[in-house]
Amino acid sequence: MTTGGQKRLIVLGAGESGLGAALLGKQQGWDVFVSDGGAIKDNYKDAMHHAGIEFEEGRHTEEKILNAQCLVKSPGIPDKAPIVKKVHEAGIEVCSEIEFGFRYKGDSKIIAITGSNGKSTTTKMTFHLLKEAGYDVSMVGNIGISFAKQIAEQPTEWYVMEVSSFQLDDIHRFRPDVAVLLNITPDHLDRYDYKLDNYIASKFRITENQTGNDFFILNQDDPVINKYMLNMISAHSLHAKTIYFTMNNEQKLPENEGGMIHDDEMTINYGGEELKMSIHDLSLQGKHNQYNTMAAGISARIAGIRREKIRESFATFEGLEHRLEFVATVRGVDFINDSKATNVNSVWFALESMKKPTVLILGGQDKGNDYNELMELVKDKVKAIVCMGVDNAPIHNAFKGVVPAIIDTASADEAVKAAFSVSEKGDVVLLSPACASFDLFKNYEDRGKQFKEAVKGL
Repeated sequence: MTTGGQKRLIVLGAGESGLGAALLGKQQGWDVFVSDGGAIKDNYKDAMHHAGIEFEEGRHTEEKILNAQCLVKSPGIPDKAPIVKKVHEAGIEVCSEIEFGFRYKGDSKIIAITGSNGKSTTTKMTFHLLKEAGYDVSMVGNIGISFAKQIAEQPTEWYVMEVSSFQLDDIHRFRPDVAVLLNITPDHLDRYDYKLDNYIASKFRITENQTGNDFFILNQDDPVINKYMLNMISAHSLHAKTIYFTMNNEQKLPENEGGMIHDDEMTINYGGEELKMSIHDLSLQGKHNQYNTMAAGISARIAGIRREKIRESFATFEGLEHRLEFVATVRGVDFINDSKATNVNSVWFALESMKKPTVLILGGQDKGNDYNELMELVKDKVKAIVCMGVDNAPIHNAFKGVVPAIIDTASADEAVKAAFSVSEKGDVVLLSPACASFDLFKNYEDRGKQFKEAVKGL
C-alpha cells in the first residue's frame, strides 16, 4: 500500500535496469517495491537492502503489485506475461526504465542510438568522442550502467545511450536531443507477433516525441528505413531535423548536411563546416564500422565538438570486446572473436570485412535464421564451417554442398580445435555465430571468453 501519501512504484525485474529504476524512485520519494519472478543476484540484493528497498524473488505477489501508480518493467519481460496483463487491466501506467529516468534527468542532453546492428559500437564511439573532448558525459542503457542508476548516483550533463526496441516499447515522453537509427533487419520478431512492421514501428519510436529543436540521424542506404520514412513524412509525424549518412554516390544529402563516404574518403558536413578523413585512418575497419563512424561523427558535431578533436579521437578509438575482436595469430592463422554477432545480418557485416580465406564458426540457439543472405559471401570467402551448438541441422541444411567441409562441435574448445585443424597459414578463423548463446553458454560474453581461452590453449 502507499504510505504517508507517497506514490507507489513497482519495479518488475531486478536486473541492471530494474535496480536503477528502484534506486532512482527511492531517491525521488516513491514507495518502491521490486518483484522478480526469478532469482536476484546477490550484489543487487545488497544494493536494495542498503537503500531500504523492499523486494521479493521467485514470485510476483499480485496484492503487492496491483496497487501502484506506476510500474517500471524490465525490457526482457513481454507484455504477454500474465502479471503484466493484469497490471494493464488495473489501469496502472507501465513504463520502461529509460522513460522513468527521463522524467528526472533535469537539463541534461541525451544522444540515443538504436538499430538492429552496430548500436554498442556506435554508442561507445560517440561516448569516446564526447569524453575525449572534455564533456561531462556517461554511457548508459544497454551498455554501461542503467540510465536511471546514473541519474540517481552520478548525474552528468550528457548521456550517450544504447536503446533497444524493447526499451522503446514502453516510452511515453522520452525524447532524446539526438536520436540515431543505424539500420533495421529482422530481429526479435517473436516479441512482435512475427510482424516486421511492428518491429520497425518500435525502432522509430525513438523519434516520436522529438521536436523541431531535436535531431534524427539515420542511414539513407537502408531500404527499410527509407520506406518507413516516406510513410512518416506523408503522415506529417516526423518533427525532428533529419540528417542522413550514406555510401551511395548517387544520393544527395538534404541541405548538403550529413555524412558520406566516396573513394575511401569520409566527409561529414554540419553547420557549414566540413570534416574530411581517409577511411584508412579510422581505427575500426569494415563497411559496417564506416556507417557507425559517420553516425558517431555527426552526433559529435551536433554536440559542438571541433572537427580536429573528432579526427584525432576516431584514430584512437578501441572497439568492443566480442565484436570483431582480434584474439591472436597462431602459426599464421588469425583468430577473431565476433561472439556478439547473434543474428545473420551481423555475420554478413563480419564476413564482408574479411580479407583472407575464412573458417567460420556458426551456431547456437537458432532464432529461425534465414541463411540465404550469407550465401554469396560464404561461397566467395568461406572454406569451411564449424558448427557450435546443440542443434546444427539448420546450418547443415543451408550450406550443404556450398562449402567443402561442415564440422559439428559442442563446445568452444572443440570448435577452436576443429577450425584450427582445417586452417592453413594465411587463413582467418572467425567466430560469428548468427545465433543466441543460451544452448551452451550463459550469454554471448561467456561464449566469447571461452573462445578466447580455447585459442590461447592451442
